[in-house]
Amino acid sequence: MSIDEQVQAAFDRLAAGRPELSDGRLSVTNVCLEAGVSRASFYRCAQATKIRQALTDPADKPRPDAEEFRAQARALQLAEMALRSEHAAEVRELRTMVGAYANQIQILALRAEQLKADNQRLLCRLEGLGDNITRLPAPH
Repeated sequence: MSIDEQVQAAFDRLAAGRPELSDGRLSVTNVCLEAGVSRASFYRCAQATKIRQALTDPADKPRPDAEEFRAQARALQLAEMALRSEHAAEVRELRTMVGAYANQIQILALRAEQLKADNQRLLCRLEGLGDNITRLPAPH
């Protein structure tokens, strides 16, 4: 591929908003970077005058407005930040709920142990009362 073809292909990519190596702005520097040629080679090629004229003439820019894309990117970043904040709040709320449930489980486990101990104490007391009390079978 000749330098003229490389420069034209690079300009076309930039004009279409599909840069491969640069930041996407239409400039001689970015055309050279995209084409992989030096500035001196760019200015020696036959396409240089036409491309420089297209770069300085705002009516010939067929590409979408870069500021519009930047505004969309900012809006998406703000939306992402809002979602991350919402997610973090949700995680904090869930952690609080897990802590509350863990406390309730611990309280219930301690109460169950206390009831077992009370039951055992009452069974021992029944054993000491003698034969005049009949023990009912425990349910399964």
